[in-house]
Amino acid sequence: MRDAWRVLLDTGSGRVGVAFLAILVLVSLFVVVRLPLDFGSTRWNNPAVWADNPKSAPPAWWAWFRPGKTVPHAVFQSSGPASGGLEQTYAFSYALKGDTPPSFMAFSLSDVRFSDRPPVVSMEVRRADGKSVVLLRQVVRGPRPGEQPPYVRYQDTPLRLNLSGENDVLANVGGWFQDEFGVNVAPDELQGKLEAAVFGVPTPGQPGEFQPLRGDYQFVVRAAMGNPSDSVGNVKVVMGGTVYGVMGTDALGRDLALGLLFGFPVALVIGLSTSLLSTTLGTFLGILSGYMGGKTDIAIQRFSDIWSNIPLLPILVFLIFVLGQKLWLVVLMMILFGWPGLAIVVRSMVLQMRSGQLVEATQALGASRMRIMFRHILFQIAPFVFAQMIFFTPAAILAEAGLSFLGLGDPSIPTWGQILESGFRTGAVYVGYWWWVLPPGLLIVATAMTFVLLTLGLEPVVNPRLRSMR
Repeated sequence: MRDAWRVLLDTGSGRVGVAFLAILVLVSLFVVVRLPLDFGSTRWNNPAVWADNPKSAPPAWWAWFRPGKTVPHAVFQSSGPASGGLEQTYAFSYALKGDTPPSFMAFSLSDVRFSDRPPVVSMEVRRADGKSVVLLRQVVRGPRPGEQPPYVRYQDTPLRLNLSGENDVLANVGGWFQDEFGVNVAPDELQGKLEAAVFGVPTPGQPGEFQPLRGDYQFVVRAAMGNPSDSVGNVKVVMGGTVYGVMGTDALGRDLALGLLFGFPVALVIGLSTSLLSTTLGTFLGILSGYMGGKTDIAIQRFSDIWSNIPLLPILVFLIFVLGQKLWLVVLMMILFGWPGLAIVVRSMVLQMRSGQLVEATQALGASRMRIMFRHILFQIAPFVFAQMIFFTPAAILAEAGLSFLGLGDPSIPTWGQILESGFRTGAVYVGYWWWVLPPGLLIVATAMTFVLLTLGLEPVVNPRLRSMR
């Protein structure tokens, strides 16, 4: 192993492959430590987790190429009021620097406790021109029949209001424009334009159009309590951006960076487990077939020929239809159908070694068949088998990505193939959502190239003649 490692690092492809593999392993370990193992079912496929994220937003660094045309995503959250008493106040500041308003506005309230009268929550915006507009007045749901105080609301599931789609908010803003500017704006005309109205002024001669008003804005949330012991646990105001995070979001608002990161350990587990088990099975049957000969050889080789010609895709589609879309099922099928080719090649190598002097000498010393096969023959072909195992790894990763792209993958586990499939299924390619398609595709290619480079670096180990030629 020491000599093989030295030979591997003497080649340029080997050094690059080892460096890339180290990065894959380190990122995978980081993901396993930082993210829960049930990330796919509890977070990735839970729309409530991503409700406050912008939909189909490019990465935040994309704003460098479009100065003044993007809005950063902002979340203001407070677990304690700025002032207490019977009226608790929460204040958040927001600066509009460009001509583009936020893509949406959302308000969340959680863990409200009261003992008598339900609190009344309101939100007011103090604009850059000094004017104030009340966006929202919300009364917390009162006691139910038979319920005993203290009453608890929104403890497990927060109250979340998308202000852009609330009819009461649209009516409040429309009435405010009538009072302040003398402009009659119906709530229907504010559909899709609420943010432009809140962060702008009416355009003269163009009803329903607004000019951006740059400057500092302040959002003030007030909770009118009926008792000094009443409390509000958490208040959150979200100003939706047009860019988000390191890798952007998909159509559901999911952070693609987290999905891509979670794909690292999944890809390694799929590739390494499939290649290890299929290589082990193929090597064992190949050695057994080549050394034993006779009926054993014929049975194994005919079975390998038949098994290698059975189409995998129709069987996999049938099993997925019966058993459901499970990742373990895809891995199991790739293992079961991945060994025949290696078994045939290993058998031909063993046939040459069986008549060699080493095998004849060990037979003369009384060594058993099992010892000869798995102590002498196996270690002679071990470099070739190890190189084949590494070469099988990218094939397994690409196979899983291809099956996921066809819709045959496990939807509960985010993989690079699943992200690609969802991007193509929702038309991300046709509308130019490159951040949804290019990163998973490049990661699949980079991971496959990592193991290809390792295989190229191991060629001198498998074939010592290449060392002398170099």
